[in-house]
Amino acid sequence: MKLQDVDVAVIGAGPAGMAAAIKAREAGAEKVILMERAEELGGLLHQCVHNGFGLLYFNEDLSGPEYGHRFIEKVMDTGVTPLLETMVVRLGQDRQIGAVNTREGFITFRPKSIVLAMGCRERSRGALNIPGTRPAGVLTAGTAQRFVNVEGFVPGKKIVILGSGDIGMIMARRLTLEGAQVEAVVEILPYIGGLIRNEVQCLHDFEIPLFLEHTVTRIHGEQRLEAVTIARVDGQRNPVAGTQRVIACDSLLLSVGLIPENELSLMAGIQLDPVTGGALVDETRQTTVPGVFAGGNVLHVHDLVDNVSWESELAGESAARFAAAGKPEARGEIKVKAGRNIRYVVPQTISGRKDTTLYMRVSEPEETVRIKVGNITTKGMRAVKPSEMLKIELSADKLEKLKEGTQEIIVDCEKRGGK
Repeated sequence: MKLQDVDVAVIGAGPAGMAAAIKAREAGAEKVILMERAEELGGLLHQCVHNGFGLLYFNEDLSGPEYGHRFIEKVMDTGVTPLLETMVVRLGQDRQIGAVNTREGFITFRPKSIVLAMGCRERSRGALNIPGTRPAGVLTAGTAQRFVNVEGFVPGKKIVILGSGDIGMIMARRLTLEGAQVEAVVEILPYIGGLIRNEVQCLHDFEIPLFLEHTVTRIHGEQRLEAVTIARVDGQRNPVAGTQRVIACDSLLLSVGLIPENELSLMAGIQLDPVTGGALVDETRQTTVPGVFAGGNVLHVHDLVDNVSWESELAGESAARFAAAGKPEARGEIKVKAGRNIRYVVPQTISGRKDTTLYMRVSEPEETVRIKVGNITTKGMRAVKPSEMLKIELSADKLEKLKEGTQEIIVDCEKRGGK
């Protein structure tokens, strides 16, 4: 069994992992390894052939492969060691990593610090408990995206999409362009689950029907999907009797949410946030296990890849500092908690002594609001939606306004002109 000592080990080579590895190397870490179970760097970027990437990070409108290619080149130029087709199977609380590949068999790495960048996975039919048979033709939107954009295979001719996440809406447009008929996009909530730009560009521009406050109540078909039954739901999201309608189709795509991949995190004894599904972190993105950092969708699900890259750069830089010092920085003792109409806030603890960026999502759509962090009031916003992440940048000077001895601050989304 081989044992290798490294400075920083990054697990996952999607946009988060690549950004973290590059930043760790630039911050002075000598030996940085980038571990990826797939056969190429980039994660899922290669199958996202649509544009909209890099608008904030590069100030350019790029496709997923173009965005990924820029980071792959930087990985090679900065001297990061990529380990492809390498599966991490063990992560201990002592920061030892057990991995396996076909070239070297089982390898043990002993890094000084670790960055978790495993991304997330799609919620499947099993998590939804949709009644009916189990025919072919029921698949997640991400799987359909790979079939169409990478394998060159269109999964069906008449499609129904359950859920209005960004991948679902993008695939509605993509399948329409490939000649399929998208019969409906069905969303259980009274508002879409993705970005407004995708609703406009993917659904409205292609006249694809959108059924809000509806869900699929039954799947029909034996060998192959033949139809689905949809129905309106009430305020408790229960189907309303008498509102059912049957839509003939041969494929049902599920775009019903993403789940951070935190099996390795649990193995290492890292505490998870029950709301985000990711690790509890401080402002340096260090988890509850010293020397283990996290960034990107494994921490909380993002809607823009640009924010994934920025957040993971912070995790990579922090990991490099930890590797050089051999001990953690003083952990922030101020707890950050979600208040009125805020679903979650990342990071969950801060020190209040350095510039900090808070990421958060609201629970319900609301108009004419402002975000209040403790006694710090930020600029107002015309509207907020759960599908669009909020990013609040606070300077150290602003954070000095927090009351002396504060142990907990509440982040509220309040109505302008009063609560």
